[in-house]
Amino acid sequence: MFPLYDTARSRRFPLMNWTLVILNSLVFYYELTLGESQLVRFIHDWGLIPARLAWDSPGGWLRVLTSMFLHGGWFHIISNLWILIIFGDNVEDRMGSVRYLIFYLLGGASAAYLQAFFFPSSGVPMIGASGAIAGVLGAYLILYPRARIASLVPIFFIFTLVELPAVIFLGFWFVSQLFSGWLALQGAVSNGIAWWAHIGGFVFGLLTVSLFVQRRY
Repeated sequence: MFPLYDTARSRRFPLMNWTLVILNSLVFYYELTLGESQLVRFIHDWGLIPARLAWDSPGGWLRVLTSMFLHGGWFHIISNLWILIIFGDNVEDRMGSVRYLIFYLLGGASAAYLQAFFFPSSGVPMIGASGAIAGVLGAYLILYPRARIASLVPIFFIFTLVELPAVIFLGFWFVSQLFSGWLALQGAVSNGIAWWAHIGGFVFGLLTVSLFVQRRY
């Protein structure tokens, strides 16, 4: 399923969400200016490598942060930012810009550390905003369970536009991540996707969203 838009509407312009979109885009633009060897070095320098976390202090925590703004290609960044645009504005609307930024970064950190916990010896750099965005999805599920998500769904090899309740769309997404994460633990090829980062971010969002939401009087 590929989401196109949601029916929840924000009361305020999502300034922080768009700031995150722009920052990710600017970093990706910089990546495009690098030669192949320079890009590989850049990813290894600023991506999060689980095997280095134990001895990379204090640089490890910095790479947890910087890895969230690196991406491995056009599909990687476009899919991540598209999801962020659809769901992030509503979550920011309920949290406020500053709380939303803190929530986003902590969600990304939780995602990264859970992935590193399950694959501590991995030497492959972890990059991408998907862990932090998974946190946004977890928060959205709690805040807008009845919102409708217009999605392209393949039915008999034909993509059909279907509106699904957020609880079904995001519930299906999370179950698919759990299944893929379980397969990764069994040694299945993950194609470079950090499934447990998605799971960690999503669970963080589910459990902590109430701490960040602003009270409405």
